[in-house]
Amino acid sequence: MDLDLFFSARPVVIIHTITAFAALGLGIVMWTRKKGTRSHKMLGRIFVSLMAVVAFSALFIKGLNGDRFSWVHLFVPLTFFAIAEIFYYIRKKNMKAHMRAAKGLFFGALLIPGLLSFLPGRLMWHVLVGAP
Repeated sequence: MDLDLFFSARPVVIIHTITAFAALGLGIVMWTRKKGTRSHKMLGRIFVSLMAVVAFSALFIKGLNGDRFSWVHLFVPLTFFAIAEIFYYIRKKNMKAHMRAAKGLFFGALLIPGLLSFLPGRLMWHVLVGAP
């Protein structure tokens, strides 16, 4: 593992990655706890805020496709759409749809792209295996 490689990356990459890992940890905690409590609501707001930072910061990370957006950036609008759905359904008191949107945000906008960031040739791959 080569953490120096990670910490020598651009600040936006560091912010994006640390925020994503924080959202991942918080998301796991949320799935294991009781829903509807004050702490769930507070943690949910923090989780959504972290995910908004992850998505927004992704707009400033390029490199897979030269200096343009790549296919990975398709997860950015998905993230913002899921965040909007989460708030919409909770305000409508539709808990089933709220939970579906939250799962979509966690799995479809965090876990899947997070795993894709460890593909060979990407920064997290190089950090993990220690090869530049």
